[in-house]
Amino acid sequence: MTLKPLFARLQNNAFLEKHLSGESMDYRQIFALYLPILIDQAFIVGLNLVNTAMISSSGVAAVSAVNIVDSLNIFLISVFVAVATGGTVVVAQYKGSRNDRNVSRASAATVTAVTLLAVGIGLLLIGFHNPLLKLLFGAASADVLDNARVYLIGSSISYVGLAVVQAVCSALRGIGKTRASLFLSLIMNLLYVLLNLLLITLLDMGVLGMTLAINIARFAGAACALYYLFKMEASLHLHLSDLFRFPIEMLRKILFIGIPFAAEQLFFNGGKLLTQVFIVSLGTYAIATNAIGGSLAGVFQIPASALSLTIVTVVGQCIGSGSVSDARKFIKSFLWLGSGSLALISLILLPLFRPLVSIFSPPSDIVNDIFLVLLVSSIAQVPLWSISFILPSALRAAGDSRFTSITSMLTMWLFRVILGYVLGITLGFGILGVWVAMCSEWGVRGAIFLWRFRGKKWYAHKLI
Repeated sequence: MTLKPLFARLQNNAFLEKHLSGESMDYRQIFALYLPILIDQAFIVGLNLVNTAMISSSGVAAVSAVNIVDSLNIFLISVFVAVATGGTVVVAQYKGSRNDRNVSRASAATVTAVTLLAVGIGLLLIGFHNPLLKLLFGAASADVLDNARVYLIGSSISYVGLAVVQAVCSALRGIGKTRASLFLSLIMNLLYVLLNLLLITLLDMGVLGMTLAINIARFAGAACALYYLFKMEASLHLHLSDLFRFPIEMLRKILFIGIPFAAEQLFFNGGKLLTQVFIVSLGTYAIATNAIGGSLAGVFQIPASALSLTIVTVVGQCIGSGSVSDARKFIKSFLWLGSGSLALISLILLPLFRPLVSIFSPPSDIVNDIFLVLLVSSIAQVPLWSISFILPSALRAAGDSRFTSITSMLTMWLFRVILGYVLGITLGFGILGVWVAMCSEWGVRGAIFLWRFRGKKWYAHKLI
């Protein structure tokens, strides 16, 4: 089924015309951007859920090892994903200004910069994997650390493949080709799940099987992404040789957005990593509760997360075309849509908690704890998540990267980390205290972003 019948039914809708249409684009274009990203996010979260469930079958030690390494993976991967986001912003603004030559140059520079960064990070992590594991997760049991060591080295090798896919998809989202981005993401993630099914479920290879699966899937995805970029995406007119050029001015524009965002992600995910460290001290069951609760919370946030990605292209193209009024209107609409989607999904899925959590086969001792943290998160995210995540994505797309990054870094460490330690460890509330602190941080950060959005400085930056 194509998207055309859906668009036909939506035509002449006064509400959509009022809130999701403007001079730079209309609601049909926004839906064309959003729906493939929504499907992509649903598949990514859903497949990660399946992967977590499959590794859970190998025991609590295995799922705990994967969870603690993934907290480190997210910390490091966020650096080159941040630079890729900088590429999306620059490509989108050039697309909005109809500068096709610089759209192509920015796309090539994005792939080059992100890939080189991933190579450096991967090599660094492989070289220092033992001291890192001992420093961060030394309190974990021996079997958890053994599994973590295998998965960490394998994940580091796969960074390059993931970086290529992320960079190509970021460039494609910048020019509005979200369906192509969806296609490439699905290839990589579906292959990952199928390989996990073979290696973990059928061959019972545990964490080693997951490590092999992630490498094969990411490098196969990278090969497909490069083939699409050079052979199928005619509008960019790119060749392999373009990736070996280093247009300094273009890289500077990408890094103007990417570096502050990378610093933000380092501090933000560093805070999450530190939170994971003191969760480890609470024991293996606490690690598993956090892992399963986080996986389920990700399901609730799928539509809102897709809006957060879509708004980068929407606002980037609006600012590139000089239409600040459109950007402001679309941001307001996306914030309301984000909160509405979070409320709706929570109402649908919370009553289904038991069958959802059963796919992880958790010990009965932690089921109630998982429900409690998920309930707290579901209530808090309706008013707070959109202003904390969708709004900064919009501000960053307008070029306001430094302010959003500094705000995110400060609130993360002052509230999620320090308050999380006080509530979770000092006062003895455990995992619940950590999650309450996380929700508090959403509220403080979102309030600051709302204050910024009401002014004019967020769109005063001259990027292109």
